[in-house]
Amino acid sequence: MKIRHNKKRNTAFVFESLIREATLAILKNDVEKKDKIIKIIREHFGSNSALKGDFDCYRSLYANQNLDKKTSEKILKETRLQRRLLSPESLFSEQTELINSINKQLSPSVFSNFVPNYKTLATISQLFSDKISPKNKVLIENKIISDMSRAEKEYSTDNQIDKSVYNLFVQKFNNKYDNELLEEQKQLLNYYVSSFSDNALSLKVFLNEEVARLKTELEKAKEAKEIKPDQTMVEKTELIINKLNSFAKQPISEGLLLTIMKVQSLVKEINADGD
Repeated sequence: MKIRHNKKRNTAFVFESLIREATLAILKNDVEKKDKIIKIIREHFGSNSALKGDFDCYRSLYANQNLDKKTSEKILKETRLQRRLLSPESLFSEQTELINSINKQLSPSVFSNFVPNYKTLATISQLFSDKISPKNKVLIENKIISDMSRAEKEYSTDNQIDKSVYNLFVQKFNNKYDNELLEEQKQLLNYYVSSFSDNALSLKVFLNEEVARLKTELEKAKEAKEIKPDQTMVEKTELIINKLNSFAKQPISEGLLLTIMKVQSLVKEINADGD
């Protein structure tokens, strides 16, 4: 018998749906709504909550890829053990409170958000159910292990985010700078859209590396034959480098990201001219 999947009780789905709702709010400059969502996430997914424990179990199974089979099996075994240690009563109660908060403070439409890995999350939910038959349990475990062992390159980064979010940001960038996205700009965008899921840790790491790369490229550009003889061009390049240096003291914002994307385009153009 197939188990009916209740996505409102799927902790990972609700979390991912909230992330996409927050990202859309940011792109639409809806600060009030963004703050409400962040507050809900912080209140309900605290470090000692059953929801956080449940989400960590889901994430252990869908966020790890390109692993060997033996490692995947160990992670699956440990995850199921950790999941069994969670109090079903506490988890159900916290899920109910989260659902109520979303319905009252946001909208029930949050539960209708498109989440790209929804099928995977639904499969993991079946694994955590105590109503599953032994046969289906083995089949689901094999499916999850297979997914965890799949090479990362088989997962399109463009499919990891809500296409409406992606397209909205691309449109905003193109309207502002009349340009098409470069590969490095797509990377930046993907890290930004998913930044709430790890407190922007991956985004910050990428930004540190990318800003350092851009500064190196701009320093090299000052010596280029097209720029070095022109003092005005050299000064403008220095201003851009100083601007990048100032980002280390600024909070991550849409404006900061758009500026970096513009510098990415500039560096690409300089290198193309040099070639």
